[in-house]
Amino acid sequence: MAALDLFGRRWNLRIVWELHHGPVGFRALQQRCDNMSSSVLRQRLTELVDAHLVAQQPDTAYTLTDLGRGAYQALRPLVRWSDTWASALNADDRA
Repeated sequence: MAALDLFGRRWNLRIVWELHHGPVGFRALQQRCDNMSSSVLRQRLTELVDAHLVAQQPDTAYTLTDLGRGAYQALRPLVRWSDTWASALNADDRA
């Protein structure tokens, strides 16, 4: 249940998604996340760091930890399903 609570918080899944490509600085991550407020991003990053899913590197960039990469891998089936869902919705819109 703790994982569902963590990932149920707005932006946390998006941050994990954005970090799966590699380390990202704060400002770049903020831009990738539709320019969310800096205070919300700091709060979410703190939560993810405390949960050992994200780490801050010495150059201040953020990166996924091994646990964070595992969380991303666990999300991949959901991403595949969401692609199918989006296709079905688009097909309904064209009908």
